[in-house]
Amino acid sequence: MSDQAVIQLTDVRKRFAANSGPALDRVDLSVARGEIFGVIGQSGAGKSTLVRLINALERPSSGRVEVDGIDVSTLDAAGLRQLRRRIGMIFQNFGLLSSRTVTQNVAFPLKLAGDPRAAIDARVDELLLRFGLSDHAHKYPAQLSGGQKQRVGIARAVATQPDILLCDEATSALDPQTTRSVLTLLKELNRELGLTVVLITHEMEVVRAICDRVAVLDHGVVVETGPVADIFDRAAHPATQRLLGAMAEHAV
Repeated sequence: MSDQAVIQLTDVRKRFAANSGPALDRVDLSVARGEIFGVIGQSGAGKSTLVRLINALERPSSGRVEVDGIDVSTLDAAGLRQLRRRIGMIFQNFGLLSSRTVTQNVAFPLKLAGDPRAAIDARVDELLLRFGLSDHAHKYPAQLSGGQKQRVGIARAVATQPDILLCDEATSALDPQTTRSVLTLLKELNRELGLTVVLITHEMEVVRAICDRVAVLDHGVVVETGPVADIFDRAAHPATQRLLGAMAEHAV
């Protein structure tokens, strides 16, 4: 992991309506290149809004969102396409195209990028083998287990060889054993490919299992941030303490 920030949010606010409260309020956040960074909070805390700002699916009402020092809100259409090729995304509900096979789902971002057919076929074959999906290449999502669907989602997310992977509640729909296997896979990708991983979750168990550092969001505000061990040992904010309490209750 490098000390160099690859993602930087500075005094970011996001408001969806003029007469509503902010979804995010004065968020300052820095993610180092090559780290696994967790963003945790209860439902409605602003986690998904934050991740949509990083890949410019939303734009901040004020403040700056930078990837490698570039303010993403200043990018034109070509710049946004280039940015999104660098940023993979996996989702809670898998986000797969139900009418397309595993092969076609994994190939989809490569086709959007205009890659040659031969290069697409070679890359898809490589990914299906890497993620243990070769035997399922011609199946449709409805024929797969939850864990298999998420592996397809991860394969698709890394198809364009991004250097950032955004995970929005990627394990919430999975059972504990499958969650562990997906987290292990994410750690392998982080280690082997040097991927920077931003993991959005409401589960402290997930943060403890995989993250280097974590930020705690509460009603759009970052209330604590730091190394995972420090947050677990010395949680200062009531929102963090509630999340830790929920984890302890779940473990009983």
